[in-house]
Formats: sequence, C-alpha cells, structure tokens
Amino acid sequence: MNIVTDAKSQLTPGANLLAAYPTATGILTVDLDAIIANWRKLEKTAVPAECAAVVKANAYGCGAEQVSRALAKAGCKTFFVATVEEAAVVRAAVPQATVYALGGFFQQTGDAYAKIDCKPVIGDLNELAEWDVFCRRSGWSGGAAIHIDTGMNRLGLTVTEAQGIIPRINAGDHGITLVMSHLASAELLNSPANAKQLASFREIASLFTGVPASLANSSGVFLGAQFQFEMVRPGCALYGVNPTPEADNPMQPVVDLKARIVQIRNIDRGETVGYGGTWTARRPTRLAIVAAGYADGYFRAASANDGTRGAEVVVAGKRCPIAGRVSMDLIAVDVTDLDKNAVRRGHMVTLIGEGITVDEVAHHFGTIGYEVLTSLGRRFVRIYKGGDAVAASEAVAEKSDAVATPAAPPALPTAAPAAPPPLPAEPSTPAT
Repeated sequence: MNIVTDAKSQLTPGANLLAAYPTATGILTVDLDAIIANWRKLEKTAVPAECAAVVKANAYGCGAEQVSRALAKAGCKTFFVATVEEAAVVRAAVPQATVYALGGFFQQTGDAYAKIDCKPVIGDLNELAEWDVFCRRSGWSGGAAIHIDTGMNRLGLTVTEAQGIIPRINAGDHGITLVMSHLASAELLNSPANAKQLASFREIASLFTGVPASLANSSGVFLGAQFQFEMVRPGCALYGVNPTPEADNPMQPVVDLKARIVQIRNIDRGETVGYGGTWTARRPTRLAIVAAGYADGYFRAASANDGTRGAEVVVAGKRCPIAGRVSMDLIAVDVTDLDKNAVRRGHMVTLIGEGITVDEVAHHFGTIGYEVLTSLGRRFVRIYKGGDAVAASEAVAEKSDAVATPAAPPALPTAAPAAPPPLPAEPSTPAT
C-alpha cells in the first residue's frame, strides 16, 4: 500500500498518524526531497560529468516509480536498472529518460528492449554477437553500452576482448553509446585496487573514440575528478547510505521506519524473553512488543542475548534496547527506564530515523546499508513526501527536456540495415 503526500507535508504527530492508518503495523516514509538533495550534491561533486541515477531493485527499496519521477523533475536524464522488467517501470514513469539495463542481453530479449527503448549493458562477446543479430534483423538502432571488466571479475569483457572490438568502433556506426566499468573497492579510499582499475579503464576507454565513459559508483564519485569521466552512476548514496565510510556521511537520510507497539507487559527479574530464552531480565522489566520482525526485513542478527547487546529503537524520543531474539513478526524492547505514561499499546516506535541511521542498523544486522534498504517494509504502509515541488529558482526551464514528453522511440523498420563490421577472431592489439 503506497500513500503519497504533497510536497509540503510532514510526518504527523503520533496520534494523527495512528488515526490516519488504523490498521498499519508499521509505516515506511521515503523523503523524495532528500533523494533529490543527495543527487544534486553528487551532481555538483561530479561537474562537468553527467550524474545518472541507479534505481535498480525498486530504487533500493524506495520505489523506482516515485524516485525516478522525482529525479527526472530535478534534472536527472539517465537511469540504470538491473533487468528489462525494472526498465519498463522506469520508462513508464519517465518516458523521456535514457534507461540502461545492467543485466546484459539475450537474443530472446531484443524485442522487449526495443519496445521500451531501453539500452542493454553488454558484457560478453556472445551478448554482443546476439545484439548484432537482433539489430540487423529488426533494424533497431537504440544503442547499447559496453561493460569492460577492470578488476571486479564479475561481469564485462576482458580488456583484451575490448581491444578486439576497437576496429568496429573506428569504423563508425557502431551503436555503442557508453563504455563503462565498475569499481570493486571504491569505498576504501586508499585501496591500491582503485588506482589499478582507473589506469586500466582510462587506457581502454581512450580507444573508444567519441564514446562517453563511466567508471564511478557512489563511492567512486568521492575518489576525485580522475574517476568521474563523462558520467557517474551513484546508487546507494542517493538513498542515504554513507558512500565514504571512512569519514562522516555527506548524504541526507532518506527513510524513516516506524512500527506499532502491540502489547506492553511486565516480567520479573530472572525471567527470559523470546525464542531460546537467550535474554534474561536482570531487574523487574517492562517490555514493549513491537509489530516488526525479520519478515519485514528487520534482521534476526539485531537480537540481544545475555552476552551481547543488540540494536536499539527510539521509543518516546529515547533509545531503548531490544530484548531477546528478533522473531518473524515481533520484537521485544526494554522500556523499563521510560516513564510509564510515555509508552502505551498502539504507539509507534522508530526503527530507522530520529538519529538511527541505515548504516547503524546495517552494522547490527552484520551487513551493508544496501541490503537493509532492499529488505525493508514488505508489510508496511509506505508514505512518500516531497519530490513534487522543484523550485523555479533551480532553473527548471533550462532542464525542460527532463520533464517534456519525448518523441516515440525509433520504430523498427522492415528493411534491415547493413551488417556492422564483424567481430575479429583475435584482438588487433596486444593485451596490457
């Protein structure tokens, strides 16, 4: 269930919030204005490079439709997703945008790419050959990106394979609109892998004459101008995850997660709480039982036991510790130190927000902010605030192509064009 509020709305006081959503066990609020502010900060950091936006995995759990539309209104022109299905959602939201699908190309998917004017990111010679066949047979001329592996060892042509297609690039009419690679250790400022990948990518990208290049992800944006090339592709930083974990987070928080207290109960000293009885009360204890658990993406790893303190949540403005194991639907929270009138059945507690960051929660979960965001709130009401009011002072008129209705994507002609130059059997230049 998605609830969209107007740009000026704020989260209502607790009582009004509960009255507005009487059946909600929890509420996940996504601040689109914060996402826009984060994108603008990244854009400013990367100038003159274009700042794209990675909105795969439903915009990291924040809503691909809502996020893409808000960013397009702010001036973002290029979006990256993982699959054709994700691309279709973005295309419907922002019909004027350039959309790339990172998951590669299969011959059977060609019509799906063409139908929504989505560019595949090709990272294998077999994919490239299949894409060529599709383009020759259909006349499709929508373009594609070439992904080159410079050290991730996950997806991408090897540098040697990439060198082998340079004659095709030099021949012109190649249909390649972007050459890209991906940093493996960008969040580690002094990692020697960064310099090694940069040198490798700079050398091979320079051979793709006239083709824009892209290397930097969220963390890569902050490695310096030499990593930014013609385009940067931030993802997690847009959604408030710290792209510079060795320093303070330069991004604004984006999500606020609240869950309802379903019961208040008192236990005696020596009693245990939760599955396995792993947490024992050391004093007479008051517990708030909260309607959230690992089925909602609040991981079991945040549990507390007699030897380990777990995560905290905010109850009535104060941090309170989890007691016992997080279960599928419920969390027990120790609220003994709060005034009895401060917390009642039906009130909301804050799991993320009010000073509890996504990165802090990720630490307790034993994971990274990416996984936290993409796991949250499957059963919660979602509220979107902001995103609709892009001030005139932001020179919206200069970016009118980001909000204008575009021409239809190129039609598939009946006559097939001439075949592109064939792929060479061996690379024309030696490997580096």
